[in-house]
Amino acid sequence: MDFEILQREVLFQGRAFDVQRLALRLPDGRVRPFDLVRHNPSISVIPVTADGKLLFVRQYRVGVAGTLLELPAGVLDEGEDPLVGARRELREETGMDAAELVKLGQAYLAAGYCNELMHFFLARQLSPAPLAQDEDEFLDLEALPIAEAYAMARRGEIHDSKTLAALFLAAPAIE
Repeated sequence: MDFEILQREVLFQGRAFDVQRLALRLPDGRVRPFDLVRHNPSISVIPVTADGKLLFVRQYRVGVAGTLLELPAGVLDEGEDPLVGARRELREETGMDAAELVKLGQAYLAAGYCNELMHFFLARQLSPAPLAQDEDEFLDLEALPIAEAYAMARRGEIHDSKTLAALFLAAPAIE
């Protein structure tokens, strides 16, 4: 398929993302407008404690006007290596660092309208190494046994898509 972006116009530029209107030539020659949320790549980390628990954060999310239980995650700084960003976010959100940090994979979160690519990491051999949280983060740390976390996911009690994707990718190594 031959698609060609003919034009980009920034409609909105925010702190975390911008919105662009694209003029896209379709394979049949027609030109159609598409809206794109341009977002830096991001990371999600699956921290596993020595006693077989997963570290989650519970935080308010404006998109659902409520709190969600999530694995630690964050947006990469411009040009930041995903491994470096994963370590930073792990330390900021859980107060822990990992001697073992292994990339599990990556996925686009909403490719129909957004270019955000999330990198997933498994973190083991944790030790205290806190960094200050972002000024707008108010997180509650929760440690759940691995089996309970997967049971909650299967029962539909975890509603965060990146957390569900991370648990799926980590399952062969930890479940």
